[in-house]
Amino acid sequence: MNTEQPRLTYDCIVVGAGPAGLSAALMLGRCRRTVLICDVGNPRNVRSAGLHNYLTRDGIKPAELLQLGRAEVGRYPSVEFREVEVLDAARSSDGFRVVCADGRQLSSRKLLLATGVVDELPEIEGLEALYGTSVHHCPYCDGWEWRDQPVGIYGRGEEGLALALGLTAWTEDLVLCTDGPSGMSPENLEQLGDQGIEIREERLARLEGTDGYLERLIFRNGDTLPRRALFLCTGQYQRSALARKLGCRFTSKGAVATGSCEATDVPGLYVAGDSSKEAQFVIVAAAEGAEAGMAINKALLKDDLAQKRSSTPSRTRRGGPYAKSG
Repeated sequence: MNTEQPRLTYDCIVVGAGPAGLSAALMLGRCRRTVLICDVGNPRNVRSAGLHNYLTRDGIKPAELLQLGRAEVGRYPSVEFREVEVLDAARSSDGFRVVCADGRQLSSRKLLLATGVVDELPEIEGLEALYGTSVHHCPYCDGWEWRDQPVGIYGRGEEGLALALGLTAWTEDLVLCTDGPSGMSPENLEQLGDQGIEIREERLARLEGTDGYLERLIFRNGDTLPRRALFLCTGQYQRSALARKLGCRFTSKGAVATGSCEATDVPGLYVAGDSSKEAQFVIVAAAEGAEAGMAINKALLKDDLAQKRSSTPSRTRRGGPYAKSG
């Protein structure tokens, strides 16, 4: 990995060193662009036993994937890493000014935010010890491991309904726990009944399990519900406020609105990864990072060529405006 003193000005600063940020930096490093990656660790999937649906890497531990990614990106001398939080960013005449938690102020021509999202967890006793091993958010990521097993769902309303119905692809033994009033319409309840999905509206007291593996849900009335796994739909929020500070638009679901190749409405600003899309998979984040890296290089190249044209004296024809008259 490059150990030279960091530059003060970069072609691009990448905020976030997850799959999206690393993939973009890899692309830009191969384009010989000067890149600074700022990251403080604590990725969204840090508690997961393994990530899935990533071709050739299915089941790899998230930390191992990031370690391999950092090693690959670190081979390119124009890319630097810094373990520091980016506190603020603002547009400038030549790109962006970035303020880091260590007090250093940096500048970059382009800026990529790959900061991701944070999942909201319900405050239920015992959940923390099980999270990532037998308590999950995404059935596409972890449903296979609990196929044909007794599974619980924690959620309410339309989102709880959608998650419960979605899990029928993996198991028929499903119970939806709403931890209070379900917010379900009669039509919703009928859909659940048609699929044989039980609904429990009693308040939950705690989860019990051993070595990270769920065994039962305990309701406040003393009832118990044996379950092997629990899937949550409790919302999420942006990990960083930078996109909002810079004036990005957001979708109705709270994601950053991006266009072609992860570009935003803010000139020179790109957002890739979970913070900008509904399909929140590691392989999709990596692909978005590659797209953003390509788009950033094209934008930089366009700027470079325009600057060269403007700084190169125009050739004058013989007998042109500066020629002496006869």
